[in-house]
Amino acid sequence: MNVIPSRLADHSSKYRHLSTRFEPQYGALWCCLAAHPRPCFSFEVLGELRRFQENVTRSANNEGKGWGVRYVILASVTPGVFNFGGDLRLFIRCLKENDPETLRRYAKACIDVLYRNYIGHNLPLTTISLVQGECLGGGFEAALSSDVLIAEKSSRFGFPEIIFNLFPGMGAYSFLERRIGQRGAEELITSGKIFSAEEMAAQGVVDLVADNGNGEAEVAALIQRRGRSRNGLAGLAQVRRRVHRIDFSELLDVVQIWVDSALRLSSRDLKLMQRLVSRQNGLNESHQIH
Repeated sequence: MNVIPSRLADHSSKYRHLSTRFEPQYGALWCCLAAHPRPCFSFEVLGELRRFQENVTRSANNEGKGWGVRYVILASVTPGVFNFGGDLRLFIRCLKENDPETLRRYAKACIDVLYRNYIGHNLPLTTISLVQGECLGGGFEAALSSDVLIAEKSSRFGFPEIIFNLFPGMGAYSFLERRIGQRGAEELITSGKIFSAEEMAAQGVVDLVADNGNGEAEVAALIQRRGRSRNGLAGLAQVRRRVHRIDFSELLDVVQIWVDSALRLSSRDLKLMQRLVSRQNGLNESHQIH
């Protein structure tokens, strides 16, 4: 049986919205999203992700260099869905009740988690996102925060926020601008379109495309290919973060712009947001049935 390093095992059974496992042969620690009733980032899901990340750091600090985790992989156990993104029901409630503080607190919780993943937990490890299915809005932002983004062919990506007159405000612009430049980032964000994994790979957003059902095998193959050069590649990832640096303060400033913009949405915009909630509920039910 695979054993998670002790500090992580202490908490692995206490998650309601995450599923974790450790593969010692690869040094791979999996964090799989299992959010319910909808696969989106609620406050509770974000809290569990933050606790998972704190356990990773605590384990490294307490167990030293030989603790065994070399890769942290973000994936999902929800069939056909990586993540639908932000908690739109919460957004609608906050906007109707004129509650910017809760919106700000929610957005801050999002970037806290994404930034910790982006900087590799301040450890010499590699972060990987494995997308198998729908990856929208904040889910797309989460996937982009990793060093490597792998997607199965049937996966679909997009930022629907422009449909209800808003923009993705928890890292999308920063992560995409570093990957594909200003023009590419803005075209993707403002298009409102849904893209295939192969289209995203052609644009340089997705790093590897795997056959359907073969995503986990592709992760294992990547880790094996990197075997002897893992240390150098992990160092190179740190160099990339330094050269194409994203500071937490940048994400925080964007969050404030996002909150201010959200507060200007009209009742018509909120109705469109509600329609998207209904559509995502339908997608979720469809994937659960099949």
